[in-house]
Amino acid sequence: MKTQTMPPNDTFFTNKEINTSTNIAPSKNVLFNRIILSATILLLITGASLVYFLQPDFDTFRESRIDSSFGLAFLVLTLALLLFKVSFFLYNVFLYFKYKPIEAVTDELLPTCTVIVPAYNEGNLVYDTLLSIANSDYPKHKLQILAIDDGSKDDTWSWMNKAKDKLGDQIVVFQQPENKGKRHALYRGFNLGTGDVFVTIDSDSIIKPNTLRNLVSPLIVDENCGAVAGNVRVLNNKNAILPKMLNVSFVMSFEFVRSVESQLGSVLCTPGALAAYRSTAVFKCLPEWINQTFMGQASDIGEDRAMTNMILKQGKKVLFQRNAIVLTDVPEKYKGLYKMFIRWGRSNVRENLVMAKFVFTNFKNESKVGTRLLFTNQFLSIVMTYPFLLFMLYFIVMHPLLFLSSTLLGILISASFPVFFYAKKYSLSESLWAYAYSVLYTFGLFWISPYAIATAGRSGWLTRELPQK
Repeated sequence: MKTQTMPPNDTFFTNKEINTSTNIAPSKNVLFNRIILSATILLLITGASLVYFLQPDFDTFRESRIDSSFGLAFLVLTLALLLFKVSFFLYNVFLYFKYKPIEAVTDELLPTCTVIVPAYNEGNLVYDTLLSIANSDYPKHKLQILAIDDGSKDDTWSWMNKAKDKLGDQIVVFQQPENKGKRHALYRGFNLGTGDVFVTIDSDSIIKPNTLRNLVSPLIVDENCGAVAGNVRVLNNKNAILPKMLNVSFVMSFEFVRSVESQLGSVLCTPGALAAYRSTAVFKCLPEWINQTFMGQASDIGEDRAMTNMILKQGKKVLFQRNAIVLTDVPEKYKGLYKMFIRWGRSNVRENLVMAKFVFTNFKNESKVGTRLLFTNQFLSIVMTYPFLLFMLYFIVMHPLLFLSSTLLGILISASFPVFFYAKKYSLSESLWAYAYSVLYTFGLFWISPYAIATAGRSGWLTRELPQK
């Protein structure tokens, strides 16, 4: 059970607090964090500088048959993929500078809104999640809050009732008779909700007072918008190192990547932490969504990506609102982190296969080029996972020192953009965690993608079970 200490509910964060205060570590951890960052940067610089001295001559490559037909074909394929990736990245930068969030509409124009909070083994975090929603500046007569305990084995139901005692008629709480999974809890909420717009929020997430109105406004401004993704930041990044790394990664993933996807009207995944859906779009695909299967088994993961796919398939836009901010709890230990990534990886494989069935059809009246480019970029990453893994193993065996130094050089180059991006928007010192995260992902999490592909048919949430006694 989670026992994260939350901020007082009458002092929910301002913009400045989101950008800075959540990133301030206690003094006892400052020195250790600086040592980690300094060691990481020193490692990258040292490794990068060794590339020149360790590179083998052409004859060495000939002896290792790197210039064989297979090696040449792989080299050509790699260069072609690299050219596509670089071109696509430059196109993304162009689109990012064109992106602007849609301004919130007036109270009169805001739609009726049902907020659904599914929870399983969440503990006291769900209490603060519900209070943050109730403290929104959304018109109370237009706001319905549904909290659904999905058969938790801890005291989640007790915390939900404490929130109910405090908030009264502002929220309604329900308890599933048994744990059926997040998708079924949301399904119950969709069927009970009466709003023109559904908002889903994870039970370990805190929103700002203006988050809801900012989130749902695109659905009013653009009639063809079917869903909106919120801007997810890390809540528990004051002390632990992994959340500090993830905070920088999340900023890149949401404020850059989803801004670009939004410009193309095709955000590929509305996050479970915060998303809004037009109710008519939800009900149009709800039977298919709740009965979705993969390899003959009911899908109990990736419900957010699945819903997004089905709404895109309807020809609707899926947009991103940078000004709709939510802070969410993330794993602080390696085990929790890799389990979360495995779940995301499996969902990514499944939904890319689903998307492949419609993305090259005439699924919408507007331009489909952007959606197809986004899909192609993701699908290529999946397809090339095993070839690059084999090449990496070959490189390690034949030229281990060159592999290590060139990999560190690659990390230094590729991670510099997230560092610059975060430093420009928020904090220079915190931006350096992008280097540490890249090192961790390259050497400690590289196995996630091939493992997720190989086990895509497996189910299970993986990160919500109580510790065994």
